[in-house]
Amino acid sequence: MLVAAAVCPCPPLLVPAVAVGAASELDALRAACTDALGVLAASRPDLLVVVGPADESGRGVHPQGTPGSFRGFGVDLDVRLGGEVPGPGASERELPPPLAVAAWLLQRTGWSDAPVEGLGVGEPLAAERCVQVGGEVGERAERVALLVMGDASACRTLKAPGYLDERAAGFDAKVARALAAADVAALKALDAELAYELKVSGRAPWQVLAGAAEGAGLGGALLYDDAPYGVGYLVAAWS
Repeated sequence: MLVAAAVCPCPPLLVPAVAVGAASELDALRAACTDALGVLAASRPDLLVVVGPADESGRGVHPQGTPGSFRGFGVDLDVRLGGEVPGPGASERELPPPLAVAAWLLQRTGWSDAPVEGLGVGEPLAAERCVQVGGEVGERAERVALLVMGDASACRTLKAPGYLDERAAGFDAKVARALAAADVAALKALDAELAYELKVSGRAPWQVLAGAAEGAGLGGALLYDDAPYGVGYLVAAWS
C-alpha cells in the first residue's frame, strides 16, 4: 500500500556539476526536493519505487544498483540507483536521465531507509495503463513509497524549449492544484494529447502515482512551483 510519495522534476540542471555557473539558480528547487525526500524517509517504507519518463531503451524495471551517468551532458559523474554497490539483479543497462537525476537526489540525501527500484514509463502510455501500473506498484509491499520524476510544460516563455504556448500556464496550474490536494481523480483526467503538445514529461509518471494512491487516503503539500527556464518545475509531498 502506498504510504508516501514525493514528486520532483527531472532536469539534469538539478545536478550542480551539470548546471556549472547557473547552479545557484536552482538552490531553492534542490532544497524543496530534499524536503520531499524527507517525507519519504519519515514514512518508514518497506520499498521505494522511483518512477520517471523514459524512451524505449529505458522503459521497464531498473533494479537497485543500476548505473546512471551524466557523461552525455559533458560531466564525468556516475551514480547508482539506491547506492554505490549493485544489488541482486542489477544490470549494466544505464538508467534513463530522469532516473539518473533521481539516483543523484537519493545519493545526495544519503538514502538508506528502504530498498530502491526504478520504473521507466513511456510518454505514449495511455492514462488507463498508467493507472493500472500504479495500482500494481502500490501492491508491491506492505508499505510502498514513490519518488515520481517529471517536468511540467516546456512552453511557458518565448525562450522555453518548446517556445511560448498560451495553454501551458493553465495546464501547469491544474497539475499544481492536483498535487497540492493529492487529487487522484484530477491526475487521472490529465489530457495526454495536450501534455504531449506542451512537451510535458511528467504526465505518465503522475498518472502512475494516481493509480498507486487510489484509496490510500493521502494528503498533499506543494513545496515548489516555478518555471525558471520556461519549463514548469513542481515539487510535492504526499503522506
